[in-house]
Amino acid sequence: MLTRADIHQFLKENGIQSTDTVLVHTSMRAIGEVEGGCDGLIDGFVSYLTDGLFLVPTHTWRDVGREQPVYDVRETLPCIGALPTVAAFRKDGFRSLHPTHSITGFGKRAAAYLAGEENTGSPCPPHGAWGRLLEEKAKILLLGVGLTRNTYIHAVDEMLGLPGRLSEPISLTVIDHEGREHQVIFRKHDQGGSEYFDNYRLPMIYCDALTFGKLGNATVGIFDTVKGTEMLRRLWAETDRDLCRGDMVIPEAYYIEWNKEGSK
Repeated sequence: MLTRADIHQFLKENGIQSTDTVLVHTSMRAIGEVEGGCDGLIDGFVSYLTDGLFLVPTHTWRDVGREQPVYDVRETLPCIGALPTVAAFRKDGFRSLHPTHSITGFGKRAAAYLAGEENTGSPCPPHGAWGRLLEEKAKILLLGVGLTRNTYIHAVDEMLGLPGRLSEPISLTVIDHEGREHQVIFRKHDQGGSEYFDNYRLPMIYCDALTFGKLGNATVGIFDTVKGTEMLRRLWAETDRDLCRGDMVIPEAYYIEWNKEGSK
């Protein structure tokens, strides 16, 4: 059984500091039995990141849209699994008002970091909580899941202004923690290409943006937002085609001269 001490040891062994910003995408099934279940896993991270920021995606993109245009931060269930559902409604967390890609944060800075997300206008804009993970030099832990679950890559798509990623604008209603309604104009993902994010795996490993560890029974991908963003910028500067419109092997010529410090 995975314990709080095991979680702390994993974080320490993989260079995570108590002051870091850490976001997790998680398969509880892959991890195996955890003492305290989902709450126990959250408690393990929160108790280690004493002066940092712990973030759990609590997405609602499947259920909030043109047909059902209301996101109520107090009630709308996440659509991405067990841990997000528990995290979304914990009393010690703060859930953002982003209508489709909300995050629940834990730590002293959580509410301030996640404030204003109802005004983002798209899933992962540079000025929003997803885009600002780069400023945080955040580590993204893929606990038993692959790059296809790494929402931050969508934020880089928006930084780069990649075409064909966003839908036409729609009108949504966001209901905040006090029950107040906010009318927002929003563009959802259209053809985001996340099912092909694994195309980036080899370049990410090559530049040390993606390393690996083990937590419980799960292989953990440890994604460095700084190195990963620089590699994605390089790949898109080199290509004349969309790198996420089907399974493909990205040519080594796009990245082979990249050194471990993130430059030629």
